[in-house]
Amino acid sequence: MRVSLSDTARQYLVLFEDVTGATAVDCVLDEAHEQVLFVVAAGEMGQAIGPDGKRVKRLEARLGEDVELIEDAPTPEGFVANALAPAAVYNVTISENDDRVAYAEVDHEDHGIAIGEKGRNIEAAKRLAKRHFDVDDIQLT
Repeated sequence: MRVSLSDTARQYLVLFEDVTGATAVDCVLDEAHEQVLFVVAAGEMGQAIGPDGKRVKRLEARLGEDVELIEDAPTPEGFVANALAPAAVYNVTISENDDRVAYAEVDHEDHGIAIGEKGRNIEAAKRLAKRHFDVDDIQLT
């Protein structure tokens, strides 16, 4: 799916790559939750975070914003699981009836982590899954 980026998002992508040395495939400014979401190329999450989180902290300082990193995946199931991390996701099933819904089986103790404060994590996961895989909703099971 093709994603369109604002000028600010494009500038943030360049800064992300300069600061971390990793590749970001998408950037979303989430003003409602006061954060910037970066979708990091598969396999480059460690590079983006850096030792003891130093690279991502440096990026946050440069942007003056909270930063959330989500690792890209080739399938919608893998992407949804990555978007809900660090919650333990056991399985993701995509239902394609009237809407395309991802049902994510999350450890009971990790439901709060998957949802996040004021729904921050689940809303980000839903937004990005829609942008990248045309998933209409994510339901935790």
